[in-house]
Amino acid sequence: MKLRFSYLGSGSRGNAALIESGDTCVMLDCGFSAKETEKRIRRLKRRPGDIAAVVITHEHGDHVAGAVRFARRHDIELWMTPGTCAALRDAHLAKLRLVNCHETFSIGDLQIEPTPVPHDAREPCQYVFGNGAHRLGILTDTGHISAHMLKVYQGCDALALECNHAPDMLAAGPYPAHLKERVGCNYGHLSNQQAADMLDNMDCSSLTQIVGVHLSEKNNEPELARAALAGGLGCEASEVQIADQQDGLDWRDVG
Repeated sequence: MKLRFSYLGSGSRGNAALIESGDTCVMLDCGFSAKETEKRIRRLKRRPGDIAAVVITHEHGDHVAGAVRFARRHDIELWMTPGTCAALRDAHLAKLRLVNCHETFSIGDLQIEPTPVPHDAREPCQYVFGNGAHRLGILTDTGHISAHMLKVYQGCDALALECNHAPDMLAAGPYPAHLKERVGCNYGHLSNQQAADMLDNMDCSSLTQIVGVHLSEKNNEPELARAALAGGLGCEASEVQIADQQDGLDWRDVG
């Protein structure tokens, strides 16, 4: 049974991904308006009615902007941690399923392993998706990499990994000082080098695909993210994919 994934878009102005195996397709986050989400799903040759569930990482707007409206419009369950639910003002309007960030759960043909991450949100978590044969890890919105996270994500066949910023670009960029501090702190976002260090410090022997995601449009460049991830893996930069803010990422098979 094939496992594959795609991105509707990824960056500071909205994030959403599709993960599919067998008869099951789930969406991770919904950071675009409901109307824009529907448009981008169709661009990936899917319909909103194909989505079995929307799994939420945390309550920040670039991950949940259209989540409740989209879920209500298409009668889809929203899965999230209790802390995210408490922080998301209109969550009670949707069909809710609560996630224990220390327990694996299943949606159709997908097994989903959550893991808590250090980020400035109420109860954020990220996820590894599997189908019994292959594993896809998605990791964004975390300020640093813990030993537990290394253990969870090693052995993945594909990994979508945050490369939010280049520290020198962040330091010289247009953000106000408080926002620069937030992005670069231990509860902010991963830099290119932190992402590369993660790859260098875990078992990547099964990894056949690496995708850079959640790039800042003001504080990073795709070429810098590619070079960092390639350095961490010891591969050519041309082998690294980047999920774009506007165009997302077309379907990629895992394994």
